[in-house]
Amino acid sequence: MPVYESTKNAENKIVISEQAKKSVIFGWEKSIAKLAAECSDQPDTVIAIDGWYGINYEKIAQALKTALPSKRVKILPVQSVFKSREDIIAYNAPYVTEDPGFGKVNKTGVIEDIFDVEKVNELKEKLHAPGIKIVYGVGAASRLWENQIDLICYVDNTHQKVQWDMWMGKLCTFGTVEPTGDYNWKEYNYSDFYMLDRQKKYVFSHMDYYVENYNEDELVLIPKEAYDEMIRTTVRYPIHEVKIFSPGPWGAYRFLDLDYEVEGLENNAWNKIAGPELRILIDFGGERSISMPVLNLMSQGEKLVGEYIDKRYPGLFPLDIWLDDGYHPTPQPAERISMPLHIHPSSKYVEEHFDEPLGRYETYYIAEAYEGANTWMGFDDEADIEAWERKCKESDNIEVIEDWKEFISNWQSREGDLYLIPPGTMHGHGGNQMVLEMDTNPSINGTEYSFFEYDFARNSWDDDKKEMTGNPLKMHLDHAVNMEKNRRESWVKDHLLARPSVIEWTKDYYIDRYSTIPSMPYHVERIHLWTKGEYSTQGKFMHMFTLTVGEKVRVVSKEDKGLSAECDRFQTLVIPAAFGDYEIINEEGGRVTAVIQRWKIG
Repeated sequence: MPVYESTKNAENKIVISEQAKKSVIFGWEKSIAKLAAECSDQPDTVIAIDGWYGINYEKIAQALKTALPSKRVKILPVQSVFKSREDIIAYNAPYVTEDPGFGKVNKTGVIEDIFDVEKVNELKEKLHAPGIKIVYGVGAASRLWENQIDLICYVDNTHQKVQWDMWMGKLCTFGTVEPTGDYNWKEYNYSDFYMLDRQKKYVFSHMDYYVENYNEDELVLIPKEAYDEMIRTTVRYPIHEVKIFSPGPWGAYRFLDLDYEVEGLENNAWNKIAGPELRILIDFGGERSISMPVLNLMSQGEKLVGEYIDKRYPGLFPLDIWLDDGYHPTPQPAERISMPLHIHPSSKYVEEHFDEPLGRYETYYIAEAYEGANTWMGFDDEADIEAWERKCKESDNIEVIEDWKEFISNWQSREGDLYLIPPGTMHGHGGNQMVLEMDTNPSINGTEYSFFEYDFARNSWDDDKKEMTGNPLKMHLDHAVNMEKNRRESWVKDHLLARPSVIEWTKDYYIDRYSTIPSMPYHVERIHLWTKGEYSTQGKFMHMFTLTVGEKVRVVSKEDKGLSAECDRFQTLVIPAAFGDYEIINEEGGRVTAVIQRWKIG
């Protein structure tokens, strides 16, 4: 699936100490020279260059070797200590599983599990040899030889870049020096990611330098003290993330009017504006902004997501925000503009089947409604659900189900409508509307859990040809039927069509909250204002703050006016739980509405 990014208004402008700012080194030559200077006067030293997938470690190691004056420099690829690819496939098999759509989380594995003991001993002997040794690659700063390492660098990478390399067949995985041709994406999502994450957390507590290498031609060297200060400082501000876009079979065209500065995107189906797999840009006053995964901020979990979430779901960034484009300049059939008809799983289901901590609890907020705006949700009261399931299995999204509309209830949408979509509810965006889709995130690495039943047997998007000629999407019928709650139109009407009630009113602004049901773990609220409004995280609720009406606002801490960030229309700010009392200042005039997603329990 192709992914495009928008960095418009995505920088997080923070203020750190002058000492930390001046200690950051930009550029390949200067960064390599700094590392070389640290060990050139030590005849016997070991440098470990560790990090995430998708980094050209050999390029860094060779540059450092060249910069060192000593002739007694050896570079040692850590790939040499891994077990064979066949052994690694066997190790990952319980996590890849035979399920065609999903795997099972490797809850305890570490990189050392797939090291070959004899090869490890051989490497340790080489590290004892005289001279400067540079051990490089994923796992280079292993616990197994930590007492031999003198200097550690961690080279980071982002989720999207790894995904791009994987989709394009360019990703080198554990123990390989060439792209891994037989790599199963579930190996990354369910096993490798977790081993990489555990190694990353371990190295972060030991590293000397954090290295940004988002663009291969650029290198930024950040001393650990400066990196730690950046992270601590960033979570004091409202946080921007870099938005992502993907074309697809129901993709639409409102994005063309919103000036996202995205080139090459032909239609917009998936558009994530906040969530755990996105990256952030940090502008601390250096030569340029640096890029890193937003999950790096989870080292400050209590301040970011709040004490309750941090303890209940350790390491989890629990909320997701999508923006589902649904504008078409001319009328289109439902089979072109509707999402697949699908169901989401509960916490109990994802724990039992995938070893994930949290189910997917979703809401659709209608941010804009056009002619024919509609949402599919629930089964008609008279629908034969067994017949529906049988037709879906017979179709397998290859054969058209001619009478599919006779089974699924359709609801006309208006701006401001909120649909509650608890697990097991059949649903799908019906088109002709802009949907702010607010979800819980079931996975530490952002793995998607939607169980598709029917996608109208249509072709998907081929981004190379720029047309709808790709293969039809694969369905997840067994999981969908297992999770299906058979919720019908009358039940949906009584329970899932939420209404707002005012919870605070002043002459300057007011706040309303939508009705809910006990199974939904978060509230959806709105603040409406003209010039200025006020709200609070109460020191315990992370706010996912999305501007839906108005052009631009600024969110400002009431305690420290220097802690602020701008928010554009259809952009989400992640307001950390520790942010406290804040003001929303309208910077463009006119009426403003912001939608806020926040956990119920704090």
